Amino acid sequence: MNAVRMNLERLEIPAADVVLEADVVVPRPADGVVLFAHGSGSSRHSPRNRYVAGELRRMGLATVLVDLLTPLEEETDLRTGEFRFDVDRLAVRLAALAGWLTRHEPTAGLRVGLFG
Repeated sequence: MNAVRMNLERLEIPAADVVLEADVVVPRPADGVVLFAHGSGSSRHSPRNRYVAGELRRMGLATVLVDLLTPLEEETDLRTGEFRFDVDRLAVRLAALAGWLTRHEPTAGLRVGLFG
């Protein structure tokens, strides 16, 4: 059985009006990519999300764990709830991230799935 190579990249990805931090892991070969989109209350650091991402990678899928809110927005949202239901803001960022996946060499050409 061939060993699957994986490389973790911690990237800053431009997404519309901000730059978002993301953890990108692409097994070689990859059959597709799953974009984990986290708003308020969950993050790319969540043990549950990391576990699910690991299982998807074992099945040959690349994973991109990204928080849709910046650290400052997350901090504000925890106090005020201002951003968690700002669907327009979150949707624009999610669309920008999906577009970025089509241009990022390791994920270009892969089918994209969303997990949120």
